Amino acid sequence: MENYKDKLFKILPEVEKPARYSGGEWNTPDMSKPRKGDMCFCFPELYEIGMSNLGMQILYDVINSDKDFVAERCFAPAADFANKLKENDIPLLSLETKKPLKDFTVLGFSIGFELLYTNVLYMLDLAGIPFYASERGEEYPIMLAGGPCSVNPEPFADFFDVIVCGEGEEADLEILRIVSDGRAKGLSKAEILARVKQVEGAYVPSLHKDGEKVKKAVLQDFENAPYPTKPLVPNIETVHDRATLELYRGCASGCRFCQAGFWYRPIRERSADRCAELGKSIVESAGFGEMSLCSLSTGDYTELEKLENILIPYCEDKRVNLALPSLRISSFKSDMARQSRKSSLTFAPEAGTQRLRNVINKNVTEEEIDNMAEAFEVGYDSIKLYFMMGLPTETDEDIAGIAEMCKRLKGLYYLKRHKRGLNISVSCAVFIPKPCTPFQWEAQISFDEMLRRQSYLRGLLREIKGVSFSWHGAETSVLEAALARGDRKLCKVIERAYRLGAKFDAWTEQFKWDVWTQAFADCGLTVNEYIRERDKDEVLPWDFIDTGVSKSYLLKERELGYMGKTTKNCREGCNGCGALKMGRCTIC
Repeated sequence: MENYKDKLFKILPEVEKPARYSGGEWNTPDMSKPRKGDMCFCFPELYEIGMSNLGMQILYDVINSDKDFVAERCFAPAADFANKLKENDIPLLSLETKKPLKDFTVLGFSIGFELLYTNVLYMLDLAGIPFYASERGEEYPIMLAGGPCSVNPEPFADFFDVIVCGEGEEADLEILRIVSDGRAKGLSKAEILARVKQVEGAYVPSLHKDGEKVKKAVLQDFENAPYPTKPLVPNIETVHDRATLELYRGCASGCRFCQAGFWYRPIRERSADRCAELGKSIVESAGFGEMSLCSLSTGDYTELEKLENILIPYCEDKRVNLALPSLRISSFKSDMARQSRKSSLTFAPEAGTQRLRNVINKNVTEEEIDNMAEAFEVGYDSIKLYFMMGLPTETDEDIAGIAEMCKRLKGLYYLKRHKRGLNISVSCAVFIPKPCTPFQWEAQISFDEMLRRQSYLRGLLREIKGVSFSWHGAETSVLEAALARGDRKLCKVIERAYRLGAKFDAWTEQFKWDVWTQAFADCGLTVNEYIRERDKDEVLPWDFIDTGVSKSYLLKERELGYMGKTTKNCREGCNGCGALKMGRCTIC
């Protein structure tokens, strides 16, 4: 194997942020130990974003904690570095040992967002690896994908040998063992994949038969599950430069648009004592100045008060900020605001009227929204509000309700603080009908209607002093919806878009809508056929995945939404979604 290390370090001074590519971060594991096999975790985004991804840190730690295996990393390079690699005939390398990606036992891609699909091909291109599994011979690594997008793997299925549907803590290591053992015994790729197919959560597209179900992988013992207490400390500032403490997985709220809330069921909590132990270890080993309590809805964590009582004195002693990034309005208490020294608080009402919040099962009342004013009493003068536009049954009255909410909060601020200084940041995403939700059958509003509604809300908010407005691009929202509910035919569209110049599609300045429309047309397809309403009896591309939540339950929730009826929070009693067959729910 050619040594590329010297060639690499010669070009680093010639690119922006060379520390993205140098490796050698604090807490990097020992890479010199004997290895029966190795995996390179590939994150199809820039270093600053990938290093903030908790899932990658967890899986990296799981494999490196095993005596027989090693995990390395690779992130999508910026254009300047990619050009230097090509000019100097250097393939894409791992950060730790500067090993070519094509020489690993397994390449694992973490795919958390639909607009990352072309970056997967970008990295394979730089690595000199054929895109399609059918075109890769025995000499190439087994290609594995995982992450949130595995809820519907069909749009990228042709690129991978294996896709882990669900949680990868146990599946990834087991697959690496099987592949390494198979290679040592001289088994063919097909023979190895036949064994991999037996792993829970493993979807092997080349061996999958019609009618077969793939059961989602679920980590059962969440309390004692491995967690990175010596996380890598990035070489440069990242998007989330902090210690991250995962309190629980899943969500009890059941918002009908939220994929994560249903996909990560059943709900599994860690005890406050275990969380505190992990959090302290992370701070001691990595020296972060902030600890973030992380979950889909942190305020709903059963033992939050106990955990705060343990961590607050510790964090004050260590001069570490304790952050609560994800709060549900109905679970907010002013004590939380006092204990989190952030400059602003963030809430997600999602809709501007009670009617529409009932439709989406966002169990938040007008009274609870008014309770946000408690934060003003303890010194906060900035609030971020997140909404969604284009939700099923939405009208202009619902959109106007967003502006009315802002006016009401400003009035409450004046009553509490006796001055007019409240800043409100309103962020509005476009509703995207996602698989594994009650709204997976819905149509997305048209491109023109997105622009009209955004313009309407922008005009209303412009009249309110101290309110800023940001919104998601209509084009990227349409593409995300098409890719989210796509089928196997989109593999060719993704490849064509990449060939035409699409990459880093999540970055506004790099997104090329004309390229994507041409790619769809060149493949004889249109975006509209993927964002249309689906019939409830239609076979959906992701129906073969057993998510735990039954299709009948999702349909029932959809019907309740159109009736404007809410479903109780799981913590108030089990609603019978079906997820309990996947494992024990710690709140039931």
